[in-house]
Amino acid sequence: MQTNNTFSTRAYGGILLIGLYFGILLVKSEVVRWQRVHDMFLFKEVHMYGVISVAIVVGALSMLLIKRLEVKDMQQKPIVYEPKPFHKGVIFGGMIFGMGWAITGACPGPIYAQIGAGEWLAVLTFIGAMVGMYLYAWLKPHLPH
Repeated sequence: MQTNNTFSTRAYGGILLIGLYFGILLVKSEVVRWQRVHDMFLFKEVHMYGVISVAIVVGALSMLLIKRLEVKDMQQKPIVYEPKPFHKGVIFGGMIFGMGWAITGACPGPIYAQIGAGEWLAVLTFIGAMVGMYLYAWLKPHLPH
């Protein structure tokens, strides 16, 4: 009989392996390469738009499957999608996010892949993301929500 600790260790080990595979996929597909992101924002090539389009389709299908199959999380709670309300803060936040992405060549997930691939300047991006996260948490009560 399995204990919860054994399940958690195996589950988190599996998640780690999936994350490792995903990081390798990001590096090999060149979506963590600064030049690819730069060329996307300058509309010079469609590589990143194709990758993003596939990601949107995979995400939508995954959400559909999670809902239809009533998938549960690791604590056996149902996974429920709750849309967030739209407000003007979404526009400002999206603009800040986009500027950071254009400057650094990474949104939050690929930062780890860049660091893992030996792009040590990505450590500065990581620090900036952490500062931004804590700054947002500190300013959240004063922001339009």
